Amino acid sequence: MPAVLVAAQAWGGGTVDRAYVKSLAAPGKVVLVVEYYDPAGKVFDRKGFATASGFRAKSPVDIEVDSKVNLHLYGLEPCRGDMVNQKEGFAGNCGDYASQQLGVLLKSAKVIFCRAFLTERNVPLQDVTCFGYYNYPGSLDTVDNFEEQLVSLGALRLSKKRDGSLMRPDLAAAEKIGRGGFGMWADPRVQRQ
Repeated sequence: MPAVLVAAQAWGGGTVDRAYVKSLAAPGKVVLVVEYYDPAGKVFDRKGFATASGFRAKSPVDIEVDSKVNLHLYGLEPCRGDMVNQKEGFAGNCGDYASQQLGVLLKSAKVIFCRAFLTERNVPLQDVTCFGYYNYPGSLDTVDNFEEQLVSLGALRLSKKRDGSLMRPDLAAAEKIGRGGFGMWADPRVQRQ
């Protein structure tokens, strides 16, 4: 088990080879690639998917790839119950808000690049961390971490372990940004959760 924890540091969030992620783009398609890592942090296997219609949010933290594979953004959760964000004109269920925000990231991405442990390779719901490549010629050309974006925008928050520690301490700074009043954090009821 300690080797797996060391590997988590190697692929959780962090940085990726942006040129490699951009090179996966295909004209007229949204490409999704999952790389599976062994306990030493080395790429063991890859799976690729492409679609002209894109991928959709199945839940606030799940991406539907196909009928056999769904990806789960590890260590994140929506707030509980309902929320109001007057600035964004949203009033409703926390999960609906988070699903909507994940949907925006999925719809805009040219490439979705995800990392998972080797143990996730053949399970229907795979714990992952994902990055999106966004390109709008003349204005935006970037590769961003999905979880960091969703947490800093206040769409999702960090899940905690039973002992109260964060499941994704690598995203603590992003949550601090979100808690500044973005997304769900604009609602005082959520701040008290």
